[in-house]
Formats: sequence, structure tokens, C-alpha cells
Amino acid sequence: MDISIVICSYNRAHNLPECFERLTELEGMKSIEWEILLVDNNSTDDTQSVSVRYATSSSLNIRYIFEGQQGLSFARNKGIEAATGKYVVFIDDDIRVTPIWLRTIYDTFEEFGCDAVGGRIHIESPQSLPAWISPDMYGFLGHQDFGVQAHQMDGYNEFPFGGNMAVHRRVFDSIGLFDTKLGRRGEGSQSDELFKGEETDFFHRLADSGGVFRYHPDILVLHKILPYQLEKGFFLTLHKNAGILKAQQDKHSHKRSFLGIPLFVFPQLLRAITRYIQQVFSDGKNSAFRKRMNIAYFIGMMQAYRSTAIKLK
Repeated sequence: MDISIVICSYNRAHNLPECFERLTELEGMKSIEWEILLVDNNSTDDTQSVSVRYATSSSLNIRYIFEGQQGLSFARNKGIEAATGKYVVFIDDDIRVTPIWLRTIYDTFEEFGCDAVGGRIHIESPQSLPAWISPDMYGFLGHQDFGVQAHQMDGYNEFPFGGNMAVHRRVFDSIGLFDTKLGRRGEGSQSDELFKGEETDFFHRLADSGGVFRYHPDILVLHKILPYQLEKGFFLTLHKNAGILKAQQDKHSHKRSFLGIPLFVFPQLLRAITRYIQQVFSDGKNSAFRKRMNIAYFIGMMQAYRSTAIKLK
């Protein structure tokens, strides 16, 4: 098998038909052997029946797999273990591929002998984006675009996003799988289930081991934005949880602290609040929302440091 496409899904059977339909429209694949692994991450909706229906009625080579341990990292690792392809490709159920997407992934691996490949993810929203979502915030909606020229990525500043990433199978034998302590769990609209970081951790480990990354603009997919992702609470929770993860991953022993919170966090929070207030008065709340997200980040850090200190007592 040349390529295994792993799609992990939890209670979003409504996303699967269009996701599968786009995969039937791939071009240039006659000489390439490929499969689709739909990993059902403990869904309670029609995920299984929709997957089985497409497996039997369409031209797609779909295998349905169930993973009862809740969490995206668990589901992805299950897909990796079941995959038979030389190259393992990951998309989400809300991703819509473009016709030469998979062929370009295959050709890039074959030409450069690289370890990981990524491309562009463009936003596909059913409604106009709110005014407070500025272009520098599109990345929080899964947007990724490193330009119109193919090039090598460094694995630190540039690396593939989870909605459009491909990895050579040898990588998993070398550096292991996704860290199951990281990654979202359950339905993404819930505040305690928006933790990420597993992809960053994985690709940084690959970069540390000398892995080679390639980017190609023709590896293009569209990301379907859901209504809850256009709410301010979603963005604030993302940033708060990013702060929590940052503190949880801090292995330093901070001698100067208050209530278990390192003292350096307090002036950072104060500066973030000051900058937010200044921009509110100068440009309005919508323009200042990005700075409000920074406040949520530092609050998350403080919450995690404090929680860890209490546990250690």
C-alpha cells in the first residue's frame, strides 16, 4: 500500500459525506494504491453506519475502525497502527480536499525522500467572518499558508498542521506516536476539550531528530468552519488552554513565586491588560480582542501553576 489516509471523527457523522465525496474526485491516482481509515473515536451518532455505507456503495477503499479511548491522539495512534501505507496522511472530517492534493503529497515524498509533508489549509466558512477576527487570527481556525513556492520547512517555525499533514511510516518507528497526554478530547465546542499541542510536540521531536520537512502549495485543502468557532468564547478558551499547557510543560523550579505562581507572570499579565485597555479606547473592543486573548493566556498560566502548587502540598 502506498498511502493510508487517516480520518478521526467524533460525533460528526454529518461531516463525513462531503469529506468522502471530495476524496472520490481525486486526480492522478490510477498508479497509486491508497486506502482510507475512518477512526471512530467513541461516537454515539451515525458515524459507523455512514462510513460503512460509503465503504460498500462508493469506489473508495474505506476501513472503519473504532477507538474507545477518548482523545484525538488516541484515535490518530490507532489509525497509525492499523495503516498499511508507506505514507500516512491525516485530515479531519471537516476537511475538503482538492483534486491534485494526494497526488502532490505522493510526488513530494518520492522526489525528496522527506519525512513529513504539508501544504495549505484555507478557511471555508458558511457565513462572513466577524469583524473582530483579524487575518492574524485565522491560524486559530486552522488556516495555514506558507506561500506559493514549494520549499523545505524547518519543523519549528514551519511544520504541517493537523488538518493536512503527511508522515513517512519510518518516522513513527523512529520517534514514536502522538503524545496521548496532549490533544483535544471529545467535542471541540466544550471548554475543557480544546487542548492541543500534540502536533507541535510531534513535529518538534521529528525536527530534533534531524527530520526533513517539505511544503507544497498544491497540497491544498479547505477547512469547514463551524458556527461555534466564530464565537469569542472559542478563541478565549483556546488561548487560556494554551497558557495552561505552557505552565504544565514548564519543568523549571521557580524560587520566586506567589501562591505557586512564578512572579514573572504577574507583570506579563499586567502589561497584557494595559495594552488591551489602551487599544479599547483607541480602536474599540473588536480591534482589541486579540489583546484580550493574551490576557486569557496568562490567566490560564496562573491557573495551572496554582493548581500544580496545590497538588504538591
